[in-house]
Amino acid sequence: MAEEVRAVEQNAENNDRKLRKKDLWHCFLLWESTSESCLSYERLMSLGFCHAMTPIINRLYKTKEERAAALKRHMVFFNTENNWGAFIPGIVCSMEEKKANGDENITDETINSVKVGLMGPLAGIGDTITQGLVSTVLLAIFVDMTLDGNIAAPFFYTLIMGIYIALMGYFTFFNGYKLGQNVFAKITDASIMRKITNSLSILGMTIAGAMMVNNVNIITPLEIHINDTSVVIQELLDSILPGMLSVGFVLLCFGLMKKNVSIFKIMAILIVISVAAAAIGIL
Repeated sequence: MAEEVRAVEQNAENNDRKLRKKDLWHCFLLWESTSESCLSYERLMSLGFCHAMTPIINRLYKTKEERAAALKRHMVFFNTENNWGAFIPGIVCSMEEKKANGDENITDETINSVKVGLMGPLAGIGDTITQGLVSTVLLAIFVDMTLDGNIAAPFFYTLIMGIYIALMGYFTFFNGYKLGQNVFAKITDASIMRKITNSLSILGMTIAGAMMVNNVNIITPLEIHINDTSVVIQELLDSILPGMLSVGFVLLCFGLMKKNVSIFKIMAILIVISVAAAAIGIL
C-alpha cells in the first residue's frame, strides 16, 4: 500500500514538471547572449547550448542524477547560426518538458537527432539571410553614410541590426517551443518517433557528407612507373571512389573520437601523418 502511495505521489510530481514563461525567457536570453561566446574546436557551440538549457534543466529535473544526465545530453557536438537556429533550443525545451513528465517516446537519441538534423539547414538559412543579405545591405547603406561624414550612421546600424537579431531570435525560439508542444503532443506511436529520428539522422549525415566534400581535400602526387607505363595513384583512387583519401581521413578522426581520444591528440596525429607523408612524397 505504501509503495502504491509513493508511486502516485511520484506520478503527481512528474506531471507537475511544467515550464514557466520566465524559464523560457531565461533560456532564450542565455542563448542569444552566450551561445557563441564559448566555442571550442572539439564541440563548437555545445557548451553554449548546454548553458542556455540550464534553467530548463533546473526547473524540470529534481535530482542531481537527472540534472547531470541532462547536462551530459547537451554537451555533444553542436553548431548552427544562433538567430534562426534559436528554433532548435526552443523545440528542445518542449522535448525536455515531455521527457521530464515521463514521455517514453522522447529519448536522448530523439533529442540529439532533432538537434543534428536541424542545425545544418537552419545554419544555411540563417547565414544566408542574416550575414549574406540583412547585414550586407545595412552595411552598404550605413558605411556609405559614414564615409559622407554622418557620425550617427554606425549607431543606427548597430541599433537596427540589434533589433533584427532580437526579434528574429524571439520569433524562432518561441515558435520552436510552440511547434514542439503541438507536434510531439500528437505523436504517441513509438514507430513514428523512430521514423522521425531516423529521418533526421539521415539528414544530419547527408549534411556532414556535404561538408566533408567541400572542406576536406586530400590528394596524393604519387605515381608508379613500370617500364614505359605510369600509374597515377590519385586517378586510380578517384576511379574507385572520388575523394577516397579525404573520406578516409575524416573516418579516421571519427573513429578516434568514438574511442574518446581528445581533439588535441587527433590534431597532433594528423600533423605527424601530414609531415611524414609530405617528407616521403606521398601527400
